[in-house]
Amino acid sequence: MSPSSAKTQATQRHRLVNWLVVAAAALAMGSAHAAGAPSTATPAQAQTEPATADAALQRATRSVVGVRAQVDASAGSARTLGQRRAGTGVVIGRDGVVLTIGYLLLEAETVELITHDQRRVPARTLAYDLASGFGLVQPLVPLRGLDPVTLGASGSLVRGADAVVAMGRLPDGEPPDTVDVAVVSQRKFSGYWEYHLESALFTYPPVGAHSGAALLSPQGELLGVGSLFVANVLGDQRQIPGNMFVPVDALKPILAELRERGSSAQSRRAWLGVNSVERGDRIVVARVTRGSPADAAGIAVGDEITAIDGNPVSTLEALYKALWANPQAEREVTLTVRQAGATKAVQVRTVDRMQTLKKPSGI
Repeated sequence: MSPSSAKTQATQRHRLVNWLVVAAAALAMGSAHAAGAPSTATPAQAQTEPATADAALQRATRSVVGVRAQVDASAGSARTLGQRRAGTGVVIGRDGVVLTIGYLLLEAETVELITHDQRRVPARTLAYDLASGFGLVQPLVPLRGLDPVTLGASGSLVRGADAVVAMGRLPDGEPPDTVDVAVVSQRKFSGYWEYHLESALFTYPPVGAHSGAALLSPQGELLGVGSLFVANVLGDQRQIPGNMFVPVDALKPILAELRERGSSAQSRRAWLGVNSVERGDRIVVARVTRGSPADAAGIAVGDEITAIDGNPVSTLEALYKALWANPQAEREVTLTVRQAGATKAVQVRTVDRMQTLKKPSGI
C-alpha cells in the first residue's frame, strides 16, 4: 500500500480517533502546548507545501529497509529474543548506515538488509547501545538509490501530532508499508529489563510490526524508532493499546560516539540481571537472568526489592537511577529484599552488561 493510498483510506477514521484520544488524555507536553485543541503541525511543518511533503514522505519510505538477524544458539539472548529476528531499519547516513532498534541486533551472528525492491544486502552490526536502545547496521555493499532520511525534532511534537509508521518489507510476512498514527503522549518510560528513557513517544493505533519501524512526520522526517507494543499509551488507568518509540532526539547527542565506539558511555553501567515490575508501590522480581549477578546472589522470582544501598525505592525509575548513580559498573551493591515474608540484605556484585554479550565469530 502506497503512503498516499494508506493516508486516503485512514484519514477520517484516524483523525476522529486522534481527537478523541487526545481529549481523553489531557496530557501536558510542555507549557507551550497547554489545554485546548492541539495543533497537528509545527510552524515549520505548516509552511511545507502538501505536494512537496508527500514527495518527501515517499522518498523517506523508500529508505526504510527490512532487517533480519541470526543469533547463535549459545547466545544468552537467544532464549528470550529468539535466534531469528526480523524487523525494520531506516537509512540515516550517506554511507548507508541504517538505524534500527537494538534488540534485533543483540548478539547477532549475521545481519541482512532487505530493500523496498526486495534486494538482499549483507550487513554487520556497527553499534548496539544498551542505554538508549538504538542499534546501527553497516551494509557490506552499497545501498544503491536509498537516500538518508532527515532527523526530525521529536521533542517539539505536540499532543495529537500526525505521523506515519513505515515498516520494511520482508519476504516472509510482508507487512503494510505504512500506517497512519497519532502521537498521543511523550513521557518517561521505565522498562522491566533495567532500561529507562527520560522521554519516549507513544502512538495510537497499535502497529504489530513495530520492531525498528520508522516513525515519520508527514514531511518525511524521522521522529523515532519502534520498540514495543504497550497496553496503555496514556499512562493512566485507561487501557488504550499502542506503541512506544525511542525518540530521535535521544540519538543526536550520541550518534558520532555510536559510529566510533559501538555504544555510548552511558551503556557501560552496573547490571543486576533482573526483570522487575511495579505493583502499586512495590518492585517485584518477575525474572532472573541465568548466570547474572542477581542469580548468583540468590535473588528469586517473587522477591520484592525495597531499597538499594540503604536508599528506599518504590519505582523502577528510582531503582535504576540509584543503581546507575555510581559510574563504576563492577561493584558491590546491597539490595534490601523481602523474600518469603522476611526482609534481608543481599550483597550483589554487579557487572558491565556490555561485557557479557556474545560477539560474532571472528571478532
